[in-house]
Amino acid sequence: MKSEVLKSIKQAEEDYMSMVSTAKSEQKQKIADARVEAEHIVVKATADAEAHKKQRLADAASEAARKRANILKDGEVRATKLRAESLANLDRAVDLLVSRFKEQLHVSA
Repeated sequence: MKSEVLKSIKQAEEDYMSMVSTAKSEQKQKIADARVEAEHIVVKATADAEAHKKQRLADAASEAARKRANILKDGEVRATKLRAESLANLDRAVDLLVSRFKEQLHVSA
């Protein structure tokens, strides 16, 4: 009877040691799997961040080009308007210069 009890205890200890060994092995595997998963997550997040950065830069460049085009267009319209106004005043300016020149000639003569 003692022998059977001792065998039973010995078997229980072996079963326990086997379970502990299995649990430690599973723990190591789960930690290794978690590290691999974490590395994949970091790589994916880095790639996603890079893609997002590129998209934002492309959007900003596009917006800057659009604003530049609008500024150039507005400048061309303003320049055209100023040219037209200056050409409209050209005859009066020439007449004014000629009359002032004639006045200067009469004063010095």
